[in-house]
Amino acid sequence: MASSLSFTYHLVNFPISDPKLTNRNPTFQSLKLPLPSIHCRIRKLRQRIDTIKNIQKVTEAMKLVAAAKIRRAQEAVISTRPFAETLLDMLYNITQQLQLEDVDIPLTEIRPVKKVALVVIAGERGLCGGFNNGIFKKAETRMAELMNLGIGYTLISVGKKSNAYFRRRKGEFVDRFVEGESSPTAKEAQVIADAVFSLFISEEVDKVELLYTKFVSLIKSDPVIHTLLPLTSKGEVFDVNGRSVDVDEDEFFRLTTKGGKLTVVRDHLRVKKGGFLPNLEFEQDPAQILDALMPLYLNSQILRALQESFASELAARMNAMSSATDNAVELRRDLSIAYNRERQAKITGEILEIVAGADALT
Repeated sequence: MASSLSFTYHLVNFPISDPKLTNRNPTFQSLKLPLPSIHCRIRKLRQRIDTIKNIQKVTEAMKLVAAAKIRRAQEAVISTRPFAETLLDMLYNITQQLQLEDVDIPLTEIRPVKKVALVVIAGERGLCGGFNNGIFKKAETRMAELMNLGIGYTLISVGKKSNAYFRRRKGEFVDRFVEGESSPTAKEAQVIADAVFSLFISEEVDKVELLYTKFVSLIKSDPVIHTLLPLTSKGEVFDVNGRSVDVDEDEFFRLTTKGGKLTVVRDHLRVKKGGFLPNLEFEQDPAQILDALMPLYLNSQILRALQESFASELAARMNAMSSATDNAVELRRDLSIAYNRERQAKITGEILEIVAGADALT
């Protein structure tokens, strides 16, 4: 008459916490205990490994998409900078020549600052690291400075993330919310320029400042503030502290492919500034010339800021997705080690059951 036998087993993990033991025995140094947070069954570990594998595919795809887009965005930034700087030089020379003539230039009128318009440009999407938080902190710092000086301010929010951020804040007066597009366009810049122009001409604000993230390289971007209106008499774009935002010889990093892999090539951007005649003769009315150049100045500066911010956002997203992919690879490796240990422990327990059953029958 055969008797039925059943066995249960319990495996207890004893972590090695004595550093002297690990230093004495080199075999213990090669062992890597699982992370404290990994205490799952085999099926649960397999599900987690599959989940991490899918997340890794998504982050790697987002990294490649951002890398493909940033090349075009960087080319747009590089091609826009010389035009914007040359236009500023031309406006400076024209306004300097017209100082002796009785010509009304409303956009260059310097008034006592009682209220400032802040144009905050943020990203359209998330998953880009601390890109949006950087420009929000810059805006918060500037608003606190204006409040301490007793100067009022109003906001023009650009971008979905910026709109969502300021809508959640109670007590902040936002003059206008501008929804961006997939990439900066002249139409979007025109909408912002019209809002800024109406605020400054109607004397609702006495100064307009742009807050955006300047694209420096693929691994670096700086949140900056520079005065848009009134037009500075120096012919350059300066930030609040009087430092020039434009650089004659700017270093940038060009993303290319070499041997089927993404590589970064360092290059320099040189802007050649041509000289203007000391005495200009105007065939048309100078007021008509300025009326044609001033809107072009606003559109070019705002479009440039949008392109700089867009390129910085793509670079931040590419770096964030690269870090997320590396973290997914490391977490997947740790989960695989824990899975193999659990599987080995289960097989060992089953072997012990078989051996114990055989011994009991004999």
